Amino acid sequence: MNSNLKTNFSADKENKKVHVERIFDSSVNNVWAAWTESALLEQWWAPKPWKAVTKSMDFREGGFWLYAMQGPDGTKVWARFDYGTIVPLKYFTSEDTFTDENGVPNSDIAGSNWKATFTEAGNVTTVNIELVFKTVSDLEKTMEMGFEEGFKMALDNLEEVLTSK
Repeated sequence: MNSNLKTNFSADKENKKVHVERIFDSSVNNVWAAWTESALLEQWWAPKPWKAVTKSMDFREGGFWLYAMQGPDGTKVWARFDYGTIVPLKYFTSEDTFTDENGVPNSDIAGSNWKATFTEAGNVTTVNIELVFKTVSDLEKTMEMGFEEGFKMALDNLEEVLTSK
């Protein structure tokens, strides 16, 4: 593992955005696969000791990933990513929504719009993620739920997955 590879995380309340940047010591093909294939996503998406469990995934424009974050006691928190524009190996957009197990949105918990961009230089890939919230309150609630800590832990998991390949 390369300790020089860090996660940059910032919240911009004025514009209702969160920006996350992470550099991985791996090719864009490997990093892209880890974000777009459910078998790989399940290995890193949730912060330990939680795990991601896929119910269904259709990675294409108009498709979605329905999954649960499952805790060690069996508790499941359901969510889905609805995919928008996909430019393979470059970027994809999606709408992240908390749901029930059937994918029906939970209006009590705010979602966000994501754009994940992948840039390779040499054999290092930078992933830039921009999350846009509808309101400042939605952004604040997401942060209060531990998004920053949890997502950084997940990205550390991804680094482990990529290193083990």
